[in-house]
Amino acid sequence: MTDMQSLYRDHVAIVEARYASALAEAGFDAVIVHSGTPKKRTEFDDQFFPLRPTPEFHLWAPLMEPDCFVVFETGKQTVLVWPENTSFWERPAPPEATYFTTALDVRRVEAPEIPSKKRVAWIGEDVARAGKLGIEGDHVNPPKLVAALDRGRVRKTPYEIQCLAEANRIAALGHRAVLAAFEGGGRSELELHLAFLQATRQDDQETPYKNIVATGRNGAVLHHVSYGRDETRAASLLLDAGATYMGYCSDITRTWVKAKAGTGGSAGGTFAGIVTAFEAMQQRLVAKVAVGMPYEALHDESHRQVSAILKEAGLARGSIEEIDQKGVSRAFFPHGLGHSLGLVTHDVGCASVKPRPDNPFLRNTEVIAEGQVFTIEPGLYFIDGLLAALRDEPEGKMVDWNLVEALAPFGGIRIEDDVLVLDRGVRNFTREVLPTGGAAV
Repeated sequence: MTDMQSLYRDHVAIVEARYASALAEAGFDAVIVHSGTPKKRTEFDDQFFPLRPTPEFHLWAPLMEPDCFVVFETGKQTVLVWPENTSFWERPAPPEATYFTTALDVRRVEAPEIPSKKRVAWIGEDVARAGKLGIEGDHVNPPKLVAALDRGRVRKTPYEIQCLAEANRIAALGHRAVLAAFEGGGRSELELHLAFLQATRQDDQETPYKNIVATGRNGAVLHHVSYGRDETRAASLLLDAGATYMGYCSDITRTWVKAKAGTGGSAGGTFAGIVTAFEAMQQRLVAKVAVGMPYEALHDESHRQVSAILKEAGLARGSIEEIDQKGVSRAFFPHGLGHSLGLVTHDVGCASVKPRPDNPFLRNTEVIAEGQVFTIEPGLYFIDGLLAALRDEPEGKMVDWNLVEALAPFGGIRIEDDVLVLDRGVRNFTREVLPTGGAAV
């Protein structure tokens, strides 16, 4: 692997410059960034959720520990307060690497030293903890400072790019394992989920989000996490699952249909054909990514191409333009084309502009720029509620409802890659390690 220690040192220098600029813009001299405080599962017992550090803290240090602090003051070396763990109840997982200690002033003390006679801001969820350190009021998560820091996270450093690529590589191990288990048969959704965790060697708390493992009709539930416990007899699988590396996330979706279901002129054959068409379409959308293009324009193009697939498959009648303009495609493809990706799955900085009212769930609305990382994930689903509403509209006459009912047992399709915008084109992290997005198997 690339020399991560050198990349990290360069990363810290870039982040320090961004922080100095953001503090000056917001009128502060220093900032304390808190890793976080464990949250109780419920007030009725004494169990806590595993800590998910705040992304601003993770930007500096890949530690999964509570009550750590980064203290940044312009012109001084950045301090990492990393208390010694003394609890005999729990022991935090060791960091994946320790090269971060070479670029920060690491202090194994309980609390940070507050810069005196300075305007000090606080970034973190635990407002009470900030108060105990004497930071209160408009110095806690000041909106102007938070917005400036969010903008800084949009364009990734070479270190972050390496971490994102590695997160994709790890996730690909899980996707391959799940596909093999699905092909072999005799597995439940829960067992497929566990196969992913085993292959990636990451527990639930380490994955960027709860794996979506959906067979058959469950593929129509966009965030299906209520895994079936019994052996699935479904012929289709939608797997939306990622991994993390040094806090950075991957977010990958693949859709598969068993070859036996895709033979002849059956509904299975039609569904398999749609999956193949979707694979080609998703790659066309990735190829269209260009600096200066509004991401919302790419989203609009995805609806035109989904409309073309609906027409080609016989699901919708009329011209492609009619299917698109009358909103038929939105009943089959209700979510946005993609989102920013980084230290969190739906990362910050790419949604400062509100989408049009007809794109309410679009999470990326920025003009595409070099250094951005985002997902491209068109979908097509047979969602009962949305299709029932369409059936009652005049546009419902454009839909072949018999074919909809025949395809509904396959649930839906989503194919998702993680891409880095270059000065020309993209680097597709996902296709480097998982070349195929979906097909009959």
